[in-house]
Amino acid sequence: MASMEQIQDFLSQKRLAFVGVSRQPKDYSRALFREFGARGYDAVPVNPGAEEIEGHRCFAHVQDIEPVPDGVVLLTSSEVTRQVVDDCIQAGVKRIWMCRTAGKGSVNAQAIGACQAHGISVIPGECPFMFLQGDYVQGGGWVHHFHGFVKKITGSYPN
Repeated sequence: MASMEQIQDFLSQKRLAFVGVSRQPKDYSRALFREFGARGYDAVPVNPGAEEIEGHRCFAHVQDIEPVPDGVVLLTSSEVTRQVVDDCIQAGVKRIWMCRTAGKGSVNAQAIGACQAHGISVIPGECPFMFLQGDYVQGGGWVHHFHGFVKKITGSYPN
């Protein structure tokens, strides 16, 4: 489990890559990408199947991004996560957030181990929406606040 210190450090970065952001406008990954952009982050989309997303140039791989992003949000399946972490290691990324909304999400035990072995701060399995402060630009913020509340009363919210 990640610590609140790691989460706050990640969210204090300004240039974040979103790997696996969907080409589908109504997808969760697009809502998250838009929300970070609306909050002033330099959100960089990564999807080898798209040339642009939300008006931003889309990159095929993390290593293609110049300058290197401060952090990477993984919106991939857990099966793809290990390869993306290798890409992040090659690129020199220092922070990775493996999103989980349902099921395993992006979380992959081997990828977590690779992050730790290479000194990368990794947040395995939290939904970033839960930790964004204030009102949500895209709406639906109550769902994420409620999710965070449930995690707090069950003892699974990061300390």
